[in-house]
Amino acid sequence: MPDESRELTLYVQSKKAVTTFYRAPATSSTAPMTAPTHAASGGGDEMPGVGEPVYFLSDDQSRCVAHVEESAARRGYKVRVIDVEKAGRLERLITEHLRGVQKFPVLISPLGLRLEGVEQFTPEEIAAIMPADLKSVRAFSYLKVKGGDLDRIRRILETLPEVKELHFLTGDWDILVVLDFAPPTASKRRVLDFVTDRIRGIPEILDTSTVVPEYSLTKFPLAYR
Repeated sequence: MPDESRELTLYVQSKKAVTTFYRAPATSSTAPMTAPTHAASGGGDEMPGVGEPVYFLSDDQSRCVAHVEESAARRGYKVRVIDVEKAGRLERLITEHLRGVQKFPVLISPLGLRLEGVEQFTPEEIAAIMPADLKSVRAFSYLKVKGGDLDRIRRILETLPEVKELHFLTGDWDILVVLDFAPPTASKRRVLDFVTDRIRGIPEILDTSTVVPEYSLTKFPLAYR
């Protein structure tokens, strides 16, 4: 059964137009060009005939759909896209809760969180509505530093690929380092080996205290690897 907690609904609103031209299906270059009296019906890939309605989705909304589908695939979610202009009777009943919506697209999470309007469809907002399990191992290491050149220590830590964030503190600890280790070799032992060998190898580092979570979830955009 599908995990409903991982399914989102994306409502878009296309524009309906009526074609004023007819483009004949591709045929042999030697075939005579004739103007049919009735457009073909059936296959979805066929061009509509004169007078048949067609639906156009704006580039802005198409871009939002592409971003959501890409993010959903990477974060383990499924997205159902509904065009409110083409929705059937049942789906129109479903969209009743969109009453009052002024801007499309609208993305609704299983928890009822929503994004409305193109302006809200930023990578950060899309990620926040789809909390994702972290595949990497994220760890947090507190550092105690003896008197010295903090700028030098910062430069050393910045060169280490595993160091993703540095936070300078007041109190018992001087620096909080956020570490990230990619799978498949990521493990608690690898994290602690790195801290004891690489970070505590810096002469000015007096002590460290490291927390390695058993499970992590993020609302931040996932980094491409």
